[in-house]
Amino acid sequence: MFFAQYYLDCLSQASYLIADETTGQAVVVDPRRDVDEYVTDADAHGFTIVGVINTHFHADFLAGHLELAARTGAWIGYGQRARTEYPIRRLTDGERIALGDVTLQILETPGHTPESVSVLAYEHADDTVPYGVLTGDALFIGDVGRPDLLASLGVTSDELARMLYDSVQRKLMSLPDEVRVFPGHGAGSACGKNLSTERQSTIGTQRATNYACAPMSEDDFVALVSGGQPAAPAYFVHDAVLNRKNHPLYDAATAPRSLDSADFLARRAAGAVVVDARDPQDFAMGHLVGSVNVPIDGRFAEQAGSVLAADHDLLLVAPGGREEETATRLARIGFDRVIGYLRDPEETFVGAQDQVRPASRLTVDQVREALAGSAAPVVLDVRGASEREEGAVPGSLHIPLAELSRRVEEVPTDRPVVVHCAGGHRSSIAASLLRHHGHPDVSDLLGGYGAWLAAGEHVSA
Repeated sequence: MFFAQYYLDCLSQASYLIADETTGQAVVVDPRRDVDEYVTDADAHGFTIVGVINTHFHADFLAGHLELAARTGAWIGYGQRARTEYPIRRLTDGERIALGDVTLQILETPGHTPESVSVLAYEHADDTVPYGVLTGDALFIGDVGRPDLLASLGVTSDELARMLYDSVQRKLMSLPDEVRVFPGHGAGSACGKNLSTERQSTIGTQRATNYACAPMSEDDFVALVSGGQPAAPAYFVHDAVLNRKNHPLYDAATAPRSLDSADFLARRAAGAVVVDARDPQDFAMGHLVGSVNVPIDGRFAEQAGSVLAADHDLLLVAPGGREEETATRLARIGFDRVIGYLRDPEETFVGAQDQVRPASRLTVDQVREALAGSAAPVVLDVRGASEREEGAVPGSLHIPLAELSRRVEEVPTDRPVVVHCAGGHRSSIAASLLRHHGHPDVSDLLGGYGAWLAAGEHVSA
Protein backbone atom coordinates (compact mmCIF):
# COMPACT_ATOMS: atom_id res chain seq x y z
CA MET A 1 0.00 0.00 0.00
CA PHE A 2 1.12 3.51 -0.86
CA PHE A 3 -0.17 6.05 1.68
CA ALA A 4 0.64 9.77 1.64
CA GLN A 5 -0.68 12.68 3.68
CA TYR A 6 -0.66 16.20 2.23
CA TYR A 7 -0.89 18.93 4.83
CA LEU A 8 -1.77 22.53 4.05
CA ASP A 9 -0.54 24.65 6.96
CA CYS A 10 -2.48 27.83 6.21
CA LEU A 11 -5.80 25.94 6.44
CA SER A 12 -4.57 23.21 8.83
CA GLN A 13 -6.05 20.78 6.30
CA ALA A 14 -5.00 17.22 5.51
CA SER A 15 -5.72 15.22 2.37
CA TYR A 16 -4.60 11.74 1.39
CA LEU A 17 -3.50 9.61 -1.58
CA ILE A 18 -3.91 5.86 -1.12
CA ALA A 19 -2.92 3.33 -3.77
CA ASP A 20 -2.27 -0.32 -4.41
CA GLU A 21 1.27 -0.49 -5.76
CA THR A 22 0.56 -3.73 -7.63
CA THR A 23 -2.50 -2.61 -9.60
CA GLY A 24 -1.65 1.11 -9.60
CA GLN A 25 -5.21 2.07 -8.67
CA ALA A 26 -5.45 5.06 -6.34
CA VAL A 27 -8.02 7.13 -4.43
CA VAL A 28 -7.63 10.68 -3.14
CA VAL A 29 -9.46 11.64 0.04
CA ASP A 30 -10.50 15.25 0.82
CA PRO A 31 -8.42 16.95 -1.91
CA ARG A 32 -7.89 20.68 -1.99
CA ARG A 33 -8.84 22.58 -5.13
CA ASP A 34 -5.37 22.98 -6.67
CA VAL A 35 -4.86 19.31 -7.49
CA ASP A 36 -1.55 19.31 -9.39
CA GLU A 37 0.37 17.76 -6.48
CA TYR A 38 -1.85 14.67 -6.34
CA VAL A 39 -1.78 14.18 -10.12
CA THR A 40 1.98 14.72 -10.28
CA ASP A 41 2.67 12.24 -7.47
CA ALA A 42 0.31 9.66 -8.97
CA ASP A 43 1.99 9.98 -12.36
CA ALA A 44 5.46 9.69 -10.79
CA HIS A 45 4.49 6.37 -9.17
CA GLY A 46 2.56 5.04 -12.13
CA PHE A 47 -0.80 5.27 -10.34
CA THR A 48 -4.19 5.91 -11.89
CA ILE A 49 -6.53 7.96 -9.72
CA VAL A 50 -9.82 6.09 -10.05
CA GLY A 51 -11.80 7.73 -7.25
CA VAL A 52 -12.13 10.80 -5.05
CA ILE A 53 -13.77 10.57 -1.63
CA ASN A 54 -14.91 13.59 0.30
CA THR A 55 -15.56 12.62 3.89
CA HIS A 56 -18.22 15.35 4.05
CA PHE A 57 -19.22 18.70 2.57
CA HIS A 58 -16.33 20.84 3.74
CA ALA A 59 -17.05 24.31 5.09
CA ASP A 60 -13.52 25.69 5.49
CA PHE A 61 -12.26 25.09 1.95
CA LEU A 62 -13.51 24.33 -1.54
CA ALA A 63 -12.61 20.73 -2.26
CA GLY A 64 -10.93 19.55 -5.46
CA HIS A 65 -13.27 16.69 -6.39
CA LEU A 66 -14.53 18.34 -9.58
CA GLU A 67 -11.00 19.24 -10.66
CA LEU A 68 -9.68 15.71 -10.08
CA ALA A 69 -12.65 14.12 -11.83
CA ALA A 70 -12.12 16.39 -14.83
CA ARG A 71 -8.38 15.63 -14.94
CA THR A 72 -8.52 11.87 -14.36
CA GLY A 73 -12.06 10.63 -15.00
CA ALA A 74 -12.31 9.48 -11.39
CA TRP A 75 -15.65 8.90 -9.70
CA ILE A 76 -16.63 11.18 -6.80
CA GLY A 77 -17.76 9.47 -3.62
CA TYR A 78 -19.77 10.81 -0.66
CA GLY A 79 -21.76 9.32 2.18
CA GLN A 80 -25.20 8.13 1.14
CA ARG A 81 -26.95 11.14 2.72
CA ALA A 82 -25.17 13.59 0.40
CA ARG A 83 -27.12 15.45 -2.28
CA THR A 84 -25.19 17.21 -5.05
CA GLU A 85 -25.69 18.89 -8.42
CA TYR A 86 -23.03 16.63 -9.99
CA PRO A 87 -22.99 12.82 -10.36
CA ILE A 88 -21.63 10.99 -7.32
CA ARG A 89 -21.05 7.47 -6.10
CA ARG A 90 -23.11 7.02 -2.92
CA LEU A 91 -21.00 5.22 -0.37
CA THR A 92 -22.87 3.03 2.12
CA ASP A 93 -21.86 1.98 5.60
CA GLY A 94 -19.62 -1.08 5.42
CA GLU A 95 -19.04 -0.81 1.66
CA ARG A 96 -15.59 -2.03 0.59
CA ILE A 97 -13.66 -0.50 -2.30
CA ALA A 98 -10.94 -2.76 -3.71
CA LEU A 99 -7.93 -1.05 -5.28
CA GLY A 100 -6.32 -4.46 -5.65
CA ASP A 101 -5.36 -6.18 -2.43
CA VAL A 102 -5.44 -2.76 -0.75
CA THR A 103 -9.00 -2.19 0.37
CA LEU A 104 -10.94 0.80 1.68
CA GLN A 105 -14.04 0.39 3.82
CA ILE A 106 -16.64 3.09 4.46
CA LEU A 107 -17.76 3.83 8.00
CA GLU A 108 -20.66 6.25 8.38
CA THR A 109 -19.72 8.78 11.08
CA PRO A 110 -22.28 11.60 10.98
CA GLY A 111 -22.23 14.43 13.51
CA HIS A 112 -20.01 17.15 12.17
CA THR A 113 -22.34 16.94 9.17
CA PRO A 114 -25.15 14.46 8.43
CA GLU A 115 -23.38 12.84 5.46
CA SER A 116 -19.95 12.44 7.11
CA VAL A 117 -18.04 9.21 6.61
CA SER A 118 -14.68 7.87 7.74
CA VAL A 119 -12.50 5.62 5.60
CA LEU A 120 -10.80 2.48 6.92
CA ALA A 121 -7.65 1.56 4.98
CA TYR A 122 -6.57 -2.10 4.86
CA GLU A 123 -3.16 -3.08 3.48
CA HIS A 124 -4.56 -6.50 2.59
CA ALA A 125 -8.16 -7.41 1.90
CA ASP A 126 -8.17 -10.19 4.49
CA ASP A 127 -6.57 -8.16 7.31
CA THR A 128 -8.69 -8.18 10.46
CA VAL A 129 -7.23 -4.90 11.74
CA PRO A 130 -7.10 -1.85 9.45
CA TYR A 131 -3.85 0.01 8.90
CA GLY A 132 -5.60 3.27 9.71
CA VAL A 133 -8.80 5.28 9.64
CA LEU A 134 -9.23 8.59 7.85
CA THR A 135 -11.70 10.33 10.14
CA GLY A 136 -12.38 13.52 8.20
CA ASP A 137 -13.87 15.99 10.69
CA ALA A 138 -15.53 13.40 12.93
CA LEU A 139 -12.45 12.74 15.09
CA PHE A 140 -9.40 14.98 15.37
CA ILE A 141 -6.23 14.50 17.38
CA GLY A 142 -7.34 15.81 20.77
CA ASP A 143 -10.83 16.81 19.70
CA VAL A 144 -13.92 16.00 17.64
CA GLY A 145 -15.65 17.95 14.89
CA ARG A 146 -17.90 20.78 16.01
CA PRO A 147 -21.61 20.04 15.54
CA ASP A 148 -22.86 23.63 15.16
CA LEU A 149 -21.71 24.70 11.69
CA LEU A 150 -24.87 23.67 9.85
CA ALA A 151 -27.36 25.41 12.14
CA SER A 152 -28.26 27.79 9.31
CA LEU A 153 -28.81 24.90 6.87
CA GLY A 154 -31.67 23.20 8.67
CA VAL A 155 -29.91 20.79 11.04
CA THR A 156 -29.68 21.64 14.72
CA SER A 157 -26.50 21.49 16.74
CA ASP A 158 -28.19 19.16 19.23
CA GLU A 159 -29.21 16.71 16.52
CA LEU A 160 -25.71 16.63 15.07
CA ALA A 161 -24.04 16.33 18.48
CA ARG A 162 -26.14 13.23 19.23
CA MET A 163 -25.15 11.73 15.89
CA LEU A 164 -21.52 12.52 16.73
CA TYR A 165 -21.81 10.76 20.08
CA ASP A 166 -22.75 7.54 18.31
CA SER A 167 -20.04 8.01 15.68
CA VAL A 168 -17.22 8.67 18.13
CA GLN A 169 -18.16 6.75 21.25
CA ARG A 170 -19.70 3.67 19.64
CA LYS A 171 -18.17 3.37 16.17
CA LEU A 172 -14.68 4.89 16.15
CA MET A 173 -13.89 3.92 19.74
CA SER A 174 -14.86 0.33 18.91
CA LEU A 175 -11.83 0.04 16.62
CA PRO A 176 -8.67 -1.64 17.97
CA ASP A 177 -6.20 0.55 19.84
CA GLU A 178 -3.45 0.08 17.25
CA VAL A 179 -5.45 1.55 14.36
CA ARG A 180 -3.81 4.77 13.21
CA VAL A 181 -5.94 7.92 13.13
CA PHE A 182 -5.53 10.31 10.21
CA PRO A 183 -7.72 13.41 10.71
CA GLY A 184 -8.94 16.02 8.25
CA HIS A 185 -7.57 18.99 10.22
CA GLY A 186 -5.03 20.00 12.82
CA ALA A 187 -4.35 22.85 15.24
CA GLY A 188 -5.55 26.25 14.10
CA SER A 189 -8.64 25.03 12.28
CA ALA A 190 -11.97 26.54 13.32
CA CYS A 191 -13.62 23.13 12.77
CA GLY A 192 -12.98 22.31 16.45
CA LYS A 193 -11.73 23.89 19.67
CA ASN A 194 -8.85 21.73 20.95
CA LEU A 195 -7.04 20.32 17.92
CA SER A 196 -3.50 19.03 18.33
CA THR A 197 -0.46 19.94 16.26
CA GLU A 198 0.11 16.19 15.76
CA ARG A 199 -0.89 14.97 12.31
CA GLN A 200 -1.62 11.36 13.19
CA SER A 201 -2.32 9.30 16.27
CA THR A 202 -3.91 5.98 17.21
CA ILE A 203 -7.32 4.98 18.47
CA GLY A 204 -5.73 3.88 21.74
CA THR A 205 -4.04 7.23 22.29
CA GLN A 206 -7.25 9.10 21.56
CA ARG A 207 -9.18 6.81 23.86
CA ALA A 208 -6.75 7.71 26.65
CA THR A 209 -6.19 11.43 26.00
CA ASN A 210 -9.01 12.95 23.94
CA TYR A 211 -11.59 14.61 26.22
CA ALA A 212 -14.45 13.65 23.88
CA CYS A 213 -13.46 9.98 23.72
CA ALA A 214 -13.68 9.31 27.45
CA PRO A 215 -16.70 7.23 28.48
CA MET A 216 -19.69 9.47 29.26
CA SER A 217 -23.41 9.76 28.77
CA GLU A 218 -24.88 11.12 25.56
CA ASP A 219 -26.16 14.24 27.30
CA ASP A 220 -22.75 14.94 28.84
CA PHE A 221 -21.10 14.50 25.46
CA VAL A 222 -23.55 16.89 23.80
CA ALA A 223 -22.92 19.56 26.41
CA LEU A 224 -19.16 19.08 26.24
CA VAL A 225 -18.71 19.28 22.48
CA SER A 226 -21.30 21.99 21.88
CA GLY A 227 -19.85 24.62 24.21
CA GLY A 228 -16.82 26.88 23.80
CA GLN A 229 -16.49 26.58 20.03
CA PRO A 230 -14.58 29.36 18.23
CA ALA A 231 -16.47 31.81 16.04
CA ALA A 232 -16.94 30.34 12.57
CA PRO A 233 -15.49 32.46 9.75
CA ALA A 234 -18.12 34.12 7.57
CA TYR A 235 -17.24 32.11 4.45
CA PHE A 236 -17.95 28.70 5.99
CA VAL A 237 -21.60 28.55 4.92
CA HIS A 238 -20.64 29.81 1.44
CA ASP A 239 -18.15 26.94 0.99
CA ALA A 240 -20.42 24.30 2.54
CA VAL A 241 -23.08 25.20 -0.04
CA LEU A 242 -20.65 25.62 -2.95
CA ASN A 243 -19.15 22.17 -2.36
CA ARG A 244 -22.57 20.73 -3.22
CA LYS A 245 -22.78 22.65 -6.48
CA ASN A 246 -21.39 22.13 -9.97
CA HIS A 247 -19.18 25.21 -9.74
CA PRO A 248 -16.46 26.43 -12.17
CA LEU A 249 -13.18 24.54 -12.08
CA TYR A 250 -9.96 26.01 -10.74
CA ASP A 251 -7.35 26.54 -13.43
CA ALA A 252 -3.82 26.85 -12.08
CA ALA A 253 -2.62 28.12 -15.47
CA THR A 254 -4.83 31.21 -15.27
CA ALA A 255 -2.74 33.74 -13.38
CA PRO A 256 -4.25 37.01 -12.08
CA ARG A 257 -3.87 39.92 -14.49
CA SER A 258 -1.13 42.47 -13.95
CA LEU A 259 -2.71 45.93 -13.86
CA ASP A 260 -1.03 49.30 -14.22
CA SER A 261 -1.90 52.15 -11.86
CA ALA A 262 -4.61 53.70 -14.02
CA ASP A 263 -6.43 50.42 -14.64
CA PHE A 264 -6.12 49.31 -11.02
CA LEU A 265 -7.41 52.61 -9.62
CA ALA A 266 -10.26 52.70 -12.12
CA ARG A 267 -11.43 49.25 -11.11
CA ARG A 268 -11.12 50.23 -7.45
CA ALA A 269 -13.24 53.31 -8.11
CA ALA A 270 -15.83 51.07 -9.79
CA GLY A 271 -16.29 49.13 -6.56
CA ALA A 272 -13.68 46.37 -6.44
CA VAL A 273 -12.26 45.72 -2.96
CA VAL A 274 -8.50 46.06 -2.54
CA VAL A 275 -6.92 43.21 -0.56
CA ASP A 276 -3.49 44.30 0.65
CA ALA A 277 -1.54 41.15 1.55
CA ARG A 278 1.59 42.90 2.77
CA ASP A 279 2.96 42.78 6.30
CA PRO A 280 1.01 44.98 8.77
CA GLN A 281 3.96 47.31 9.27
CA ASP A 282 4.38 47.85 5.51
CA PHE A 283 0.63 48.41 5.26
CA ALA A 284 0.79 50.94 8.09
CA MET A 285 3.45 52.97 6.31
CA GLY A 286 1.07 53.61 3.41
CA HIS A 287 -1.86 51.98 1.66
CA LEU A 288 -4.71 52.87 -0.68
CA VAL A 289 -7.70 54.23 1.20
CA GLY A 290 -10.27 51.53 1.86
CA SER A 291 -7.84 48.63 1.48
CA VAL A 292 -8.33 45.59 3.71
CA ASN A 293 -5.04 44.30 5.11
CA VAL A 294 -4.86 40.48 5.24
CA PRO A 295 -1.16 39.52 5.52
CA ILE A 296 -0.13 36.63 3.27
CA ASP A 297 2.15 35.19 5.96
CA GLY A 298 -0.34 33.52 8.26
CA ARG A 299 -3.80 32.03 8.01
CA PHE A 300 -4.44 34.15 4.95
CA ALA A 301 -7.31 32.25 3.30
CA GLU A 302 -9.29 31.75 6.50
CA GLN A 303 -8.82 35.35 7.59
CA ALA A 304 -9.62 36.72 4.14
CA GLY A 305 -12.79 34.63 4.12
CA SER A 306 -13.69 36.05 7.52
CA VAL A 307 -13.62 39.70 6.45
CA LEU A 308 -14.28 39.68 2.69
CA ALA A 309 -17.31 38.67 0.62
CA ALA A 310 -17.04 36.01 -2.09
CA ASP A 311 -19.40 37.94 -4.38
CA HIS A 312 -17.17 41.04 -4.61
CA ASP A 313 -14.53 41.72 -7.24
CA LEU A 314 -11.10 41.72 -5.61
CA LEU A 315 -7.89 43.58 -6.43
CA LEU A 316 -4.58 42.46 -4.96
CA VAL A 317 -1.64 44.36 -3.54
CA ALA A 318 0.83 41.59 -2.73
CA PRO A 319 4.46 41.29 -1.69
CA GLY A 320 6.68 41.12 -4.75
CA GLY A 321 6.42 37.84 -6.63
CA ARG A 322 3.60 36.44 -4.50
CA GLU A 323 0.61 37.57 -6.54
CA GLU A 324 -0.19 34.10 -7.92
CA GLU A 325 0.18 32.54 -4.48
CA THR A 326 -2.25 35.08 -3.06
CA ALA A 327 -4.82 34.37 -5.77
CA THR A 328 -4.41 30.59 -5.35
CA ARG A 329 -4.97 30.78 -1.62
CA LEU A 330 -8.15 32.77 -2.20
CA ALA A 331 -9.30 30.22 -4.78
CA ARG A 332 -8.91 27.46 -2.19
CA ILE A 333 -11.87 28.94 -0.32
CA GLY A 334 -13.87 29.67 -3.49
CA PHE A 335 -12.99 33.36 -3.80
CA ASP A 336 -12.50 33.42 -7.56
CA ARG A 337 -13.31 37.02 -8.40
CA VAL A 338 -9.72 38.28 -8.39
CA ILE A 339 -9.65 40.66 -11.34
CA GLY A 340 -5.98 41.60 -11.11
CA TYR A 341 -3.05 42.77 -9.04
CA LEU A 342 -1.15 46.03 -8.84
CA ARG A 343 1.96 45.73 -10.97
CA ASP A 344 4.06 48.34 -9.14
CA PRO A 345 2.62 49.37 -5.76
CA GLU A 346 5.41 51.82 -4.91
CA GLU A 347 4.99 53.66 -8.20
CA THR A 348 1.24 53.85 -7.68
CA PHE A 349 1.55 55.09 -4.11
CA VAL A 350 3.92 57.87 -5.21
CA GLY A 351 1.73 58.85 -8.13
CA ALA A 352 -1.55 58.78 -6.21
CA GLN A 353 -0.55 60.25 -2.87
CA ASP A 354 -3.98 61.82 -2.40
CA GLN A 355 -5.40 58.28 -2.23
CA VAL A 356 -2.74 56.86 0.11
CA ARG A 357 -2.91 56.92 3.91
CA PRO A 358 -0.80 55.58 6.76
CA ALA A 359 -2.43 53.35 9.39
CA SER A 360 -2.29 54.40 13.02
CA ARG A 361 -0.56 51.90 15.30
CA LEU A 362 -0.24 52.78 18.98
CA THR A 363 2.05 51.59 21.75
CA VAL A 364 0.76 50.52 25.16
CA ASP A 365 1.89 53.87 26.62
CA GLN A 366 -0.04 55.78 23.96
CA VAL A 367 -3.19 53.73 24.55
CA ARG A 368 -2.93 54.19 28.31
CA GLU A 369 -2.60 57.94 27.85
CA ALA A 370 -5.56 58.04 25.45
CA LEU A 371 -7.74 56.07 27.87
CA ALA A 372 -6.99 58.62 30.60
CA GLY A 373 -7.93 61.53 28.34
CA SER A 374 -11.24 63.33 27.89
CA ALA A 375 -12.05 61.53 24.63
CA ALA A 376 -11.22 57.98 25.64
CA PRO A 377 -11.26 55.50 22.74
CA VAL A 378 -13.29 52.34 22.49
CA VAL A 379 -10.96 49.36 22.92
CA LEU A 380 -12.04 46.53 20.61
CA ASP A 381 -10.77 43.03 21.40
CA VAL A 382 -10.90 40.75 18.32
CA ARG A 383 -9.45 37.63 19.95
CA GLY A 384 -11.40 34.41 20.20
CA ALA A 385 -13.69 33.62 23.12
CA SER A 386 -11.23 31.23 24.77
CA GLU A 387 -8.46 33.84 24.58
CA ARG A 388 -10.75 36.43 26.13
CA GLU A 389 -11.38 34.13 29.09
CA GLU A 390 -7.70 34.43 30.03
CA GLY A 391 -8.09 38.16 30.71
CA ALA A 392 -9.04 41.38 28.98
CA VAL A 393 -8.39 45.11 28.83
CA PRO A 394 -10.92 46.56 31.32
CA GLY A 395 -14.03 47.93 29.63
CA SER A 396 -13.12 46.60 26.20
CA LEU A 397 -15.69 45.58 23.60
CA HIS A 398 -15.31 41.98 22.42
CA ILE A 399 -16.07 40.93 18.84
CA PRO A 400 -13.98 38.02 17.48
CA LEU A 401 -12.40 38.75 14.10
CA ALA A 402 -14.47 35.99 12.48
CA GLU A 403 -17.66 37.84 13.48
CA LEU A 404 -16.58 41.42 12.86
CA SER A 405 -17.73 41.72 9.24
CA ARG A 406 -21.33 40.96 10.25
CA ARG A 407 -21.21 42.95 13.51
CA VAL A 408 -19.36 46.04 12.33
CA GLU A 409 -22.32 48.28 13.21
CA GLU A 410 -21.80 47.43 16.89
CA VAL A 411 -18.55 49.42 16.89
CA PRO A 412 -19.20 53.09 17.76
CA THR A 413 -18.27 55.66 15.11
CA ASP A 414 -18.45 58.73 17.37
CA ARG A 415 -15.29 57.86 19.33
CA PRO A 416 -11.78 56.74 18.38
CA VAL A 417 -11.31 52.98 18.26
CA VAL A 418 -8.22 51.01 19.31
CA VAL A 419 -8.22 47.39 18.14
CA HIS A 420 -6.15 44.64 19.70
CA CYS A 421 -5.68 40.90 19.32
CA ALA A 422 -3.09 38.69 20.99
CA GLY A 423 0.01 39.89 19.17
CA GLY A 424 -0.87 42.49 16.54
CA HIS A 425 -1.62 40.47 13.38
CA ARG A 426 -5.41 40.12 13.52
CA SER A 427 -5.80 43.65 14.88
CA SER A 428 -4.34 45.11 11.68
CA ILE A 429 -6.91 43.13 9.67
CA ALA A 430 -9.75 44.28 11.91
CA ALA A 431 -8.64 47.93 11.97
CA SER A 432 -8.41 48.02 8.18
CA LEU A 433 -11.86 46.45 7.90
CA LEU A 434 -13.36 49.14 10.13
CA ARG A 435 -11.70 51.87 8.04
CA HIS A 436 -13.02 50.16 4.91
CA HIS A 437 -16.52 50.46 6.37
CA GLY A 438 -16.07 54.16 7.06
CA HIS A 439 -14.94 54.33 10.68
CA PRO A 440 -13.07 57.62 10.84
CA ASP A 441 -10.50 57.09 13.62
CA VAL A 442 -9.12 53.58 14.07
CA SER A 443 -5.77 52.43 15.45
CA ASP A 444 -4.42 49.05 16.42
CA LEU A 445 -2.29 48.17 19.42
CA LEU A 446 1.30 47.24 18.66
CA GLY A 447 2.09 43.87 20.24
CA GLY A 448 -1.55 43.28 21.14
CA TYR A 449 -2.73 41.93 24.47
CA GLY A 450 0.67 40.34 25.02
CA ALA A 451 2.29 43.79 25.06
CA TRP A 452 -0.46 45.07 27.40
CA LEU A 453 0.28 42.25 29.85
CA ALA A 454 4.05 42.63 29.56
CA ALA A 455 3.73 46.32 30.46
CA GLY A 456 2.00 45.38 33.69
CA GLU A 457 -1.29 47.06 32.78
CA HIS A 458 -4.45 46.26 34.68
CA VAL A 459 -6.60 43.46 33.27
CA SER A 460 -10.07 42.18 34.05
CA ALA A 461 -11.20 38.58 34.35
